Amino acid sequence: MTLKSTLLSGAAFALALAFAGPAAAQDCPRGDLDERFCDVDGDLIADTPTDPADLVDPDTLIFAFTPVEDPAVYKDAWSDFLTHLEAETGKSIVFFPVQSNAAQIEAMRSGRLHIAGFNTGSNPLAVNCAGFNPFTIMASTDGSFGYEMEIITYPGSGIEKVEDIKGKQMAFTSPTSNSGFKAPSAILKSDFDMVPERDFEAVFSGKHDNSILGVANKDYPAASIANSVKFRMISRDVIAEDDVVTIYTSQTFPTTGYGTAHNLKPELKEKIRNAFFNFEWEGTSLEKEFEKSNEGQFLEMTYQEYWDVIRKIDAANGVSYSCE
Repeated sequence: MTLKSTLLSGAAFALALAFAGPAAAQDCPRGDLDERFCDVDGDLIADTPTDPADLVDPDTLIFAFTPVEDPAVYKDAWSDFLTHLEAETGKSIVFFPVQSNAAQIEAMRSGRLHIAGFNTGSNPLAVNCAGFNPFTIMASTDGSFGYEMEIITYPGSGIEKVEDIKGKQMAFTSPTSNSGFKAPSAILKSDFDMVPERDFEAVFSGKHDNSILGVANKDYPAASIANSVKFRMISRDVIAEDDVVTIYTSQTFPTTGYGTAHNLKPELKEKIRNAFFNFEWEGTSLEKEFEKSNEGQFLEMTYQEYWDVIRKIDAANGVSYSCE
């Protein structure tokens, strides 16, 4: 299975044909990156272009948060941070409420998205196909970070352990989601010898909140989800804690990665970076929302180090970062 075949099947994923940009120099090292990018320093992300003609400095910057839940919730949650970002950059900032991971990646690839938080599983595709340069994640005030993938069911479903899902339906979120598809697929196959179609019926809900609500409302007997989303939904009283039962919890994974398009002017990139790290959370709309999942600061990180486990999961699933 390749990432291309996974995403294109039933997803209307037009990313491959959405943008025709200048080809990178033929002799530039790039690893898994699309041919439009170079990686001379070997950090696995696209280098900032050296030709000034390839750099962009828009008057209005577009920001998008990964579509894990209702975008309307997060437009309000990010409002104080985006006001801060405007002050730090001197630019107008627009919140772009994307509806899918594929749309978010396509927007950055085509130059319509400048700053973004991509979810854990879509980071590698955003990096390799869209030129995403991640540099930070959210963390708790003590420096800990991350979330776990959980497989959940509802009380009285008859499912008490993972093996009980056999012969039933299991909801995933989208093919680019780590906890919503990639990690559980690898774990179910390696640890439980369970694969879709042969052992259970796989369906896609589109987003984590859809899967969680689907289980809580007994529409799905089981689902794989990010527990950070579940905790925030419980805190907002969208579901009650006892509406769902966890039957499997994974290791801790890095959460959403935040960064910029690779081709922003270096001085603009630096202003954006500084805005993340000098943002004061206390009393803000961002704190109000994300303290529900125990997050209260932006922690510096590198894609090469922090996403190593995710790239290994992709390799175990036979995923390739093909952009064509």
